[in-house]
Amino acid sequence: MSTRANALTEFRTLFPGGESSLATTDPDFWAFYSDFAFGETLSHSSLSRHDRLIYQLAATIAIGALTEFRALLGAGLTNGVTPVEVKELTYQAVAYVGVARGIDFIFATNEEFESRGIAVPVAAQSTTEPATRLTQGLATQKRLVGDEAVDGMHANAPADARHFQEFLSGNCFGDYYTRSGFDLKQRELITFALLVALGGADNQVRGHVAMNLNAGNTRSDLLDVLTVLVPYIGYPRTLNGLAQVNDGAPATA
Repeated sequence: MSTRANALTEFRTLFPGGESSLATTDPDFWAFYSDFAFGETLSHSSLSRHDRLIYQLAATIAIGALTEFRALLGAGLTNGVTPVEVKELTYQAVAYVGVARGIDFIFATNEEFESRGIAVPVAAQSTTEPATRLTQGLATQKRLVGDEAVDGMHANAPADARHFQEFLSGNCFGDYYTRSGFDLKQRELITFALLVALGGADNQVRGHVAMNLNAGNTRSDLLDVLTVLVPYIGYPRTLNGLAQVNDGAPATA
């Protein structure tokens, strides 16, 4: 089957309503774009459709692309992404893009759920409470970053800035990373997708390349995510992310 035929089949699987209106209004653009986004890129990634949609949804939140998020959300729910998974990726995004950007995507998700008859709230996924979040967050952070590094970040922080380290351990890792709904490997790949798509976060991308490796993900996993993000986030962000992967998880041959 040709790339174009593969792309058309994939598009119709994601969006059963048929062709995009761009096929009529912008046919030459739609022809090469759809071939690339739904054909060529996918031939270079081993991700399942389910996993690919999760990382693409995360990326659309990071770049503030509400229209595309809505489209991919519908495709995801039609193709096996669960309501819990959607909620978890939208919640996790808040740790990296902030609630000012993330809240619109949580509301959009609720609207889509309502239109499909999906009850909210979905099942709670929290595993910590105020008395345990810092302890459990530190344990998760140390698993991903290393005991010595985390202890050093807390010990070496200036007294007037130590609360930022406590926020990171208790909130980012204690409130978000300890949640069920995704395992640690999946959460790290979601974070990688969020940070690459966000742009301007090269230090954080570099850190999370290492954390992905510590979580059990591989260079190939990271490249798979980057490959399916290209059409959604563009080349500058993709190539910046690739540079961090090449630095932190270099090719062996």
